[in-house]
Amino acid sequence: MKAKGTILTGHRTTGPRHLGHLVGTLQTWVRLQDEYRCFFLLADLHTLTTDYAHPETVRANAIDVAIDWLAAGIDPQRSTLMLQSALPQHAELALLLSMLTSVARLERVPTYKEQVQQLNLQPSLGLLTYPVLQAADILLYKADTVPVGGDQLPHLELTREIARRFNQLYGELFHEPQALLSATPRLPGTDNRTMHSSYGNAIYLRDTPEETRRKVMEMYTDPTRIHPTDPGHVEGNPVFDYMDVFNPDRGEVEDLKARYRLGKVGDVAVKQRLSEVLNAYLAPLRQRRTELAAHPQEIVALLMSGTDKARPIAQQTLEDVMEKMGLNLGRQFAASVLGQSPYPISGPFC
Repeated sequence: MKAKGTILTGHRTTGPRHLGHLVGTLQTWVRLQDEYRCFFLLADLHTLTTDYAHPETVRANAIDVAIDWLAAGIDPQRSTLMLQSALPQHAELALLLSMLTSVARLERVPTYKEQVQQLNLQPSLGLLTYPVLQAADILLYKADTVPVGGDQLPHLELTREIARRFNQLYGELFHEPQALLSATPRLPGTDNRTMHSSYGNAIYLRDTPEETRRKVMEMYTDPTRIHPTDPGHVEGNPVFDYMDVFNPDRGEVEDLKARYRLGKVGDVAVKQRLSEVLNAYLAPLRQRRTELAAHPQEIVALLMSGTDKARPIAQQTLEDVMEKMGLNLGRQFAASVLGQSPYPISGPFC
């Protein structure tokens, strides 16, 4: 079957994936492999925008993320998995595209303000220009489609603006990528904030059944409910948000909601049932994950293979950009150093 188009998407390699990643992106990516030419990026450079002080975790986290992807169903035979830092073309293109992007425009990106606030950061230049590097990731592979959640739409709109400006200035090269919005509601964290590794409110795919049960039993519920017999609120209650997503027995879910509203079932009983549901749902994935984690060198080899497959595509795009931006001489010098130039550099200054 002919692919509908090219997709570029990925994750920051901040550590093992959690339930929000599973239902928010990974399950969608698995389905998209049947319809699109997919490039999945382990964005370890992006990780440094907020976590540059812990280099000892960078390698392990990248491998952890890859294991979670594979366990969730990402297939390296049908898709290309690559490591961002092993492809310097990403950083080079980001530098070139940053020349077309104003500081004022970047400061208006909502996620920039949110991260500075939520994580109490002294923002780095890297954090400010994060969306430009993200644009480079997408445009480097001429992606025409990007799966995103609603919170990432401002980033994609900036990518479209950069592509449009580049094409207007230098001639057509890039698609203006379209968003493929997730149909899955965003899963809240266990404290009812956005689920985020940095917030300590996530249930990870690698968590044991015991860890999962402990986190569920500590979950935020209805703060207005003092006693188990008090009528409770289902809306805005993450325990029931999780039930809606993970419990296939719709009758049981609706019965629990009705009883909870009437004060006929307590938080403890509902949480106990949710922990059983989650552990049953995650059991097959955990088994695959355990098998994959036993062979880390094979994971590294797989990433190397995918990265090698992506490299010539990334290099050709970068060369096209440099040509259009008038950096022909720089390209000639670089090619000569590699012994590839039809015009060897020679003369009194060589």
